[in-house]
Amino acid sequence: QVQLVESGGGVVQPGGSLRLSCTASGRTSPSYSMIWYRQAPGKDYEFVAKISGKRNTTDYGNSVKGRFTISRDNSKMTAFLQINNLKPDDSAIYYCTENEHRGHGTQVIVSS
Repeated sequence: QVQLVESGGGVVQPGGSLRLSCTASGRTSPSYSMIWYRQAPGKDYEFVAKISGKRNTTDYGNSVKGRFTISRDNSKMTAFLQINNLKPDDSAIYYCTENEHRGHGTQVIVSS
């Protein structure tokens, strides 16, 4: 079993920044890719970013390219999502996933 715990969400003004974290425990491996998704109220899940496990290659959703940066610290089994220049449309619950496992999410609210 794998447990994923997200943290770092909060309320921030437009243009602000946040750093989300996702820590994996249990039967996990640094060779697994980690993916961030988000879901805004009344909307479908949206792909945000992915980081591979072996070469740390990254990929981003079109709406976040240039503002979001995904990284990982395998010594801590943690993936990070640095979010800059936040917009109201970024308000959502952010989830990290590893294979078929998903955390409970961390909420980001962008509001003035």
